[in-house]
Amino acid sequence: MTLDLSAIAESLGSKITAESKLAGGDISGATRLTLADGREVVVKSGPMVDREAKMLSAIAQSGAPCPAVLANGDDWLAMEYVAPSSPHDRWSLLAETLTALHGSHGERYGWEEDYAFSHVAMQNDPHVDWPQFWAENRVLCHVPHVSAALGSRLEQLAHRLHDLLPASPSPSLLHGDLWGGNIVWTRDAAVLIDPACFYGHREVDWAMLTVFDGAPDALFERLDPEPGWRERFPIYRLWPWLLHLRLFGGSYRPAVVRELQTLGF
Repeated sequence: MTLDLSAIAESLGSKITAESKLAGGDISGATRLTLADGREVVVKSGPMVDREAKMLSAIAQSGAPCPAVLANGDDWLAMEYVAPSSPHDRWSLLAETLTALHGSHGERYGWEEDYAFSHVAMQNDPHVDWPQFWAENRVLCHVPHVSAALGSRLEQLAHRLHDLLPASPSPSLLHGDLWGGNIVWTRDAAVLIDPACFYGHREVDWAMLTVFDGAPDALFERLDPEPGWRERFPIYRLWPWLLHLRLFGGSYRPAVVRELQTLGF
C-alpha cells in the first residue's frame, strides 16, 4: 500500500525530509520518517492500523512502555520512533513492563474487536470462562484449516481444557504477540510494539516468549507465577505455532505436533 505522505505530513504538522523502510516483519512492514522539526516517526499502513492504535492506547494506559500514537488516518498509523540501545538488565526491564501490562484488567476474556495476521483471523469473542475462550478462539478455530488427523487431535485437546487450564484467572491485558522482535530494548525500558491485544491469562504472553526467544525461568520467577505454569506453556504455545503453520506452511507442523505430544494428545 502506498503511503499518502502529504496527508501524513499535514497531520504531523511538519514536512517529511527522509523516509526509509524498517527491516523485519514477515506480514507487514513499517516506514521510518524524519521530519523537518527533527522528530523521527514510524508509519504503518493497512486495514488493521486503527485497531492497533486502540491497543497501543490500552498499553499506554496500563503504564507499560510503548510508542506514543501521534496521528492516524483511515489506513495509516503514525507513532513515535523508539531508538534501540543496550539495556542495563534485559530481563529485569521486561519483568517491570509485564508487571505493569498484566496489572491492567478487563471484565471478560477477549477484546472488543477481532484482529488478524494477514489472512488468518484472530477471533476475540468475549467470554467469562477462560478455558472455553481458549478452546473456541485459539484452538478449534484452526481445525477447518489443518489436516483431518491434526484437527482431531486439536479437538481432543479442546475438550480437555477445563481440566488443564484455570477456570477464571484474572483477565489481564495481554500483548498477544510477544516475541523478541516485538520488544524494543532501550537502556531503561523494554518497549512493546506491534501488539495483538486481548484480555486473558497472563501466562499466554509468558509462553509466547519461549517460542523463539528462550526467555529464562528467572524472568518468570520474578513475576510470581502460579503452580503449574510450566505445564501450561505447551497449551499456550500451540496458538503461535498454529498461526505460523497457516501463514507460512508445513515446516511448522512438527512444532504443533511436538506440543500436542507433550500434552498427551
